[in-house]
Amino acid sequence: MIDVMMFLLVFFVLISINVLPALGLKISPPSSARTEHVVERTKVMVSIDHDGNTFIEGRPVSLEELPDRLRPLPGEQSPAVIIAGDGTSQLQHLVNVLDALKAAGITNAAIVARAK
Repeated sequence: MIDVMMFLLVFFVLISINVLPALGLKISPPSSARTEHVVERTKVMVSIDHDGNTFIEGRPVSLEELPDRLRPLPGEQSPAVIIAGDGTSQLQHLVNVLDALKAAGITNAAIVARAK
């Protein structure tokens, strides 16, 4: 039994050594005279609880300071905002947060929902 277990262990180790490098696609991209660096947008989670309190990344923030906290610095790209709200909160709280995002210059936001 020990020989069989040792054989299986060695087999899986050897397979994983050969399979892991194959997961990444090795390519040689073409060259270009005008290349640009792809900048990944930062993601910010804005949450709304049942009482209408707003949070940025789990930290409480008032609606008045929300635009200032989310407004990008000059030369920076606006963050990708994800809004997660309590299912029993009022629609007006969501509209207030969306108004604050517009004041910060953020025109796109994603809303987290649960699948039915």
